[in-house]
Amino acid sequence: MSKHPMIEQLIDAQLDFLDAEFAQAETIQLEFKQFYHWLRLQQLQHIWSFEQIFKLIETQILATPASSFLVEQIAEHIRFALIHPANDQTSIEDVIPVLTIDSIAQYVASKSGHRQRLIKTIVNNPAFSALITQLIQHSIQDYLDNSMVSKRVPGVGHFMKMGKSVLESVTDSNLNDTIGHYLQKNILKISQMSEKVLNQHFNDDKLYHFQANLWHKIKVMPLSVLRHYVEVQDLPKTVGMGHEIWDHIRQTPYLKQQVHDGVYAWYARNQERTFDLLLRDLNIDEELIENELNHLLSSVLQHVIATGYLRQRARAHLEKFYYSEKIQNILSQKDR
Repeated sequence: MSKHPMIEQLIDAQLDFLDAEFAQAETIQLEFKQFYHWLRLQQLQHIWSFEQIFKLIETQILATPASSFLVEQIAEHIRFALIHPANDQTSIEDVIPVLTIDSIAQYVASKSGHRQRLIKTIVNNPAFSALITQLIQHSIQDYLDNSMVSKRVPGVGHFMKMGKSVLESVTDSNLNDTIGHYLQKNILKISQMSEKVLNQHFNDDKLYHFQANLWHKIKVMPLSVLRHYVEVQDLPKTVGMGHEIWDHIRQTPYLKQQVHDGVYAWYARNQERTFDLLLRDLNIDEELIENELNHLLSSVLQHVIATGYLRQRARAHLEKFYYSEKIQNILSQKDR
């Protein structure tokens, strides 16, 4: 493509004009504000369809695995937060408001129906029955073998051993089997008793005070106490295991269906709302645009101009325009 002197002059003149215009912060702020005023009046359904939004989420979140670098960064940020020196001087009550804790305690304590159903489910679980059986059995065995009375009172130890021997001979079984057999026969009664005791112990009032007393014990502890419960050196492994769970579930039809229906429900509620209202949901309003985003955008565009990127990209498009067949024909007619 041969260069045309007049076209090159026009392109350079336009590029100089753009550089001069956008070098002024006021121009950038005005253009951005005008764009915002236009966008804020547009309805969601006129700009993006549900299919476009879902496709973007599906492609970028569900179908795209997290990079190993991102997983490493997540682990590193958690580690940094846990070992931060400010944790030693900051107590738990400094970052968690007491009124919120009290509201949570009242809420949890008031859910007596949920709590009773949970207790019933736990005590009727075979695992709970097996655990209680073993605890009682070991406690009785330990008492018989290591009773403080039998150690302090002469002759009692011999009596206890003799009692054990008689019991074994009578049942024709060892003591463990005898106790175990009894507990298995009465486990339903024991479970019902456990449920009753737990419900009495965790009634609304006692549970509320239990939570309140627990808060008063831990509120003065420094945040660094968390390091006792989180193995900092194991974070790459634990975060990696969390990523493995996500990496599997993101590919399941279940999550795809959940995301699809969730986005559809959100879109149906918001498709007729303007971007002004949608942006306000994200705490983005005109004041933020003018006071914060304008300054951020200005510095970015100023760097774009200073590095010559704007001039480079604008020249590419202006050359396409001026050397197009239509403009060439116009210039040819002028030359005639």
